[in-house]
Amino acid sequence: MIETPNAAPEKPGGTAIRTVLPDTGAPSPDKPTVPRRTRLRALDGLRLLAALMVAAYHYGGRGGDVTTAWGTSPEFQFPTLHSLFAYGCMGVQVFFVISGFVICMSGWGRSLRSFFASRASRLLPAYWVAVILVTAVFALPAVAYEAVSPSDGLLNLTLLQEPLGADRVLGVDWTLWVEIRFYALFALCVVLPGASRQRVILFCACWTLAAAIAQAADQPLLDLVLMPAYAPFFIGGIGLYLVHRDRRDVYAWGIVAVSWLIGQHAAVQDLWRPPTPDAFANRTSFGIILVVTLGFALVAVIALGWLSRADWRWLTVAGALTYPFYLVHEHLGWVAIETLHQDLGVPSYATFLLSIAGMLVLAWLLNRYVENTLTPRLRAALSRPR
Repeated sequence: MIETPNAAPEKPGGTAIRTVLPDTGAPSPDKPTVPRRTRLRALDGLRLLAALMVAAYHYGGRGGDVTTAWGTSPEFQFPTLHSLFAYGCMGVQVFFVISGFVICMSGWGRSLRSFFASRASRLLPAYWVAVILVTAVFALPAVAYEAVSPSDGLLNLTLLQEPLGADRVLGVDWTLWVEIRFYALFALCVVLPGASRQRVILFCACWTLAAAIAQAADQPLLDLVLMPAYAPFFIGGIGLYLVHRDRRDVYAWGIVAVSWLIGQHAAVQDLWRPPTPDAFANRTSFGIILVVTLGFALVAVIALGWLSRADWRWLTVAGALTYPFYLVHEHLGWVAIETLHQDLGVPSYATFLLSIAGMLVLAWLLNRYVENTLTPRLRAALSRPR
């Protein structure tokens, strides 16, 4: 859920992303005139696109556990596309840019209590149900994958399994731990004292410098707090939200440019490997830089309002499905692949598409019957003053 102050209340389970339309007067740097608001539905569509990129990676762009699902390596299932699918993991970096944009939007003008209630109610209901659902499916005798221990499964409900060293129920939840640390930094440095243009710019500048120092120092605690591998993507997204507020803001464009330069380097360092004949797929430096650039560029195009005509209602539905789809698609998708491909003999490409379609249907069910029911209740309970 992404909200803006003074905007219409969001619908449960949806993503209330709103844009500030340009005004005809000369806006001040801190408080541009806001005549009216409309939804940024294109950003909803980009979120789902990033999730589908990650799904393509998990189904056909890597080895490991997915090989059990197909019976052979995806390299043999998708001899042409597996190299392209290998870049799908970079949907995570695109997610982080989007997150920087929408968290800055969501936190602007909010109290700390309201910000916390919004984030907790957005993350937890679907996550809890996804953890229980995947644990239950993996416990079935017919499933080839093993469930985590009961103790680790219970710890997973706290979203703290990553720092506490427990086995993860959901493979993707490491990204949630990254998001939580970003939320904490933003809440303490921006939301708590009150968001303003100057404070947000200072936050971006200080975090950029501190993350660079953390990388140079090579200290685990600094890496844990400052996340030098992921900070430029969040910071770039924040800069793009400042551009969205005022496209003539030179400081905002500077934040975006520096974040892109650092982000592409961080992604190459993290994801590039020297080409070897026995590698599943070799990501090139050019390919990695291209995906990072496209991620920044697409959010920038949306921030500038150039896709304002993409105002189709189905994009809002796509945005609502993104988070539950992201949670369940990996492990339950492997079960679906094994059933369709090995047990029923469905061809590889049909299995791939049917598995994604099945996870989207499951995501719709989670959104309708879990998020639409529990999210507003949890938000109301957490927002209620003592």
